[in-house]
Amino acid sequence: MHQTFDAAIELNLLHANQEGADHNREHFDRWGITCLNIMSSPGAGKTVLLEQTLAALKAKFKLVVIEGDMTTELDADRLRKYDVPVIPINTGRSCHLDSKMVAGGIHTLQHQYNPSDFDLVFVENVGNLVCPAEFEVGEHAKVALLSVTEGEDKPLKYPVMFQQADCLLITKTDLAPYLDIDLNRIADNVRQMNPHVTIIYLSGKTGEGLQQWFDWVGQSLKANQANQLATKV
Repeated sequence: MHQTFDAAIELNLLHANQEGADHNREHFDRWGITCLNIMSSPGAGKTVLLEQTLAALKAKFKLVVIEGDMTTELDADRLRKYDVPVIPINTGRSCHLDSKMVAGGIHTLQHQYNPSDFDLVFVENVGNLVCPAEFEVGEHAKVALLSVTEGEDKPLKYPVMFQQADCLLITKTDLAPYLDIDLNRIADNVRQMNPHVTIIYLSGKTGEGLQQWFDWVGQSLKANQANQLATKV
């Protein structure tokens, strides 16, 4: 009885969240914005990735970041140094961003800027391999990071994150020679969960894979803009 009741509550929460995510995406589509949801466990390198991405792409695209964190603005402060709008969201005890929280960030964006001026919104989700993957926020694509220090088995132990990712970044590859780990086995385990995901090997320290990541972002933006224009015709 309790299990049935709990399952019903979870389904209602996910349904309500999905409605909110669809509404957020409608805003983004109307403004011509592409939204990427960046997800990983704590310490996999999301903020470093965004620092390098903002530095490389801010001259080419109009960028904004919605920055999720449980209690601080430490990551938001790091990203503000790149002279792009950063909208912080503190989730309190919640281990993920949901569509309602991101809707609050969208309202802030509307109040402070003209949203139609922007090309791309990065949502940096709370560090967690479980909940962020289950709660859409209005994104057009999901990006997951997995550090080599987390082990080869994580795609099998936390399948939802990897099943739903459109792009997977295997990060901190410069540490692989010092670990008992097989990068190919990580990729194989990911492919078991998601045969079609784009996999990029990345090192924020050496720069390996960064250009491939930048190219993927640009291609995703171009494809989504084409879809947005097609639906308006």
